[in-house]
Amino acid sequence: MQEAYKAIADPTRRRILKYLRGGERTAGELAEHTGAKPNALSHHLMVLKLADLVRVERRGQFQVYSLNTTVFQDLMAEIMDWLGGMDEEKDEMLSGEEPPDESEPEARIEHN
Repeated sequence: MQEAYKAIADPTRRRILKYLRGGERTAGELAEHTGAKPNALSHHLMVLKLADLVRVERRGQFQVYSLNTTVFQDLMAEIMDWLGGMDEEKDEMLSGEEPPDESEPEARIEHN
């Protein structure tokens, strides 16, 4: 899953993914839409494939790319779990209990 987070961190790859939401696209269509040079586009598509975010199918002389929606569902589930944990922390804070201050030593020694 870490590869997917790294892959979507790049703005060009996010543009590719957003464009693929509209349906299957050839590499040429992706290059035209993103303005990426062939070598750069090839790199971005490889990163997206390795992260399993896109699928590629050869059709004659063309490679056609599409979204792998299963991975996006897994990412969203993981993010929602993470956000759920944030709700628990918020509830603890609202309960009036103060979390321990981790910057303070557990026991203080006072000197006279």
